[in-house]
Amino acid sequence: MHLRKLPLLAATGVAATLCTLTLAPSALAQKTDARAAAEFVITEAQFNSMFPNRNSFYTYSGLTAALGAYPGFAGTGSDTVKKQEAAAFLANVSHETGGLVHVVEQNTANYPHYCDTTQPYGCPAGGDKYYGRGPVQLSWNFNYKAAGDALGIDLLNNPDLVQNDASVAWKTGLWYWNTQSGPGTMTPHDAMVNGAGFGETIRAINGSLECNGGNPAQVQSRVDTYQRFAQLLGVEPGGNLSC
Repeated sequence: MHLRKLPLLAATGVAATLCTLTLAPSALAQKTDARAAAEFVITEAQFNSMFPNRNSFYTYSGLTAALGAYPGFAGTGSDTVKKQEAAAFLANVSHETGGLVHVVEQNTANYPHYCDTTQPYGCPAGGDKYYGRGPVQLSWNFNYKAAGDALGIDLLNNPDLVQNDASVAWKTGLWYWNTQSGPGTMTPHDAMVNGAGFGETIRAINGSLECNGGNPAQVQSRVDTYQRFAQLLGVEPGGNLSC
């Protein structure tokens, strides 16, 4: 399982807050979640086919409940582009988690390494509490803070939310996908909707560790999964698959 150790940049924006005079916040959230689920380009049956051995923590409802945080995800461009982006995101997620099997980083010896004590806010949850969690294996105190600030969730003080709340876990994955370029030159979202191709999503996630000959077997594993997911959704994978 891949362990992300590169610093991620702070998110550039936060999803707009919705308000209404007629619906209570909880009712509005339920309505928004229901609409997002209805419009999502992947059905629950397709999701289950993609991840037949997934951990029960990674629910389809958790994923669809998280979609409202970044409505541009799988909601931009043609139906083909929307499906390609959804397939690309889930292919990378599958690679990071062993097919949505792992919720937390398996190598516990790494746990104390993810506290950057040079940050002014430190590691209030504990020096060993910022290990990889969720679909993108979010790690490091500064990433928990950046993701939490963007999502309006205090993940710096409550990192366990990423392993205990499926919707929060999925939101951290979508946060990275939609706002972070990592070691690449663009976000994975931009790569897919602007035609740069699946290979650029790999670069944004793992950069030189895999791309430019760094680890071709890992790259091919991601590509194979993406092609399989695209086929399941009935779309061509497009060009520029490798990095």
